[in-house]
Amino acid sequence: MDDLKNSSRIAVSGMNAQARRLRVISENMANADSLPQTPGAEPYRRKVITFKNELDKATDAQLVKVARVTEDRSQLQRKYSPGHPGADSEGYVLMPNVNPLIELMDMREAQRSYDANVNVVTTSKAMLARTLEMLR
Repeated sequence: MDDLKNSSRIAVSGMNAQARRLRVISENMANADSLPQTPGAEPYRRKVITFKNELDKATDAQLVKVARVTEDRSQLQRKYSPGHPGADSEGYVLMPNVNPLIELMDMREAQRSYDANVNVVTTSKAMLARTLEMLR
């Protein structure tokens, strides 16, 4: 029964990690058009999330944890918009490095991973219930 409980704990840790990933992706999507309001200022930078395995010493299970959330340091695009308040002396505004298509693909992947972990929890609970039923 401990193995079934551990599989649920592992899956729940995966669900928590993917939920955090979805929040980061949502923040990226919400700021895809956030431009700087002063010349020389940087726009919103895409955030990326990385995961790590962490040993739960109480259960001896490898859980998924968020290692860190960092800014994507890829190059920012410039758009010619001389009337914008954030335009530099040449009339260019720096654009966020958020690609909505990539964010949508990441969101879909995170959702599928989340759903797979939900299925593991559901199956583990059903197996645990069936085992307890057999022991009665």
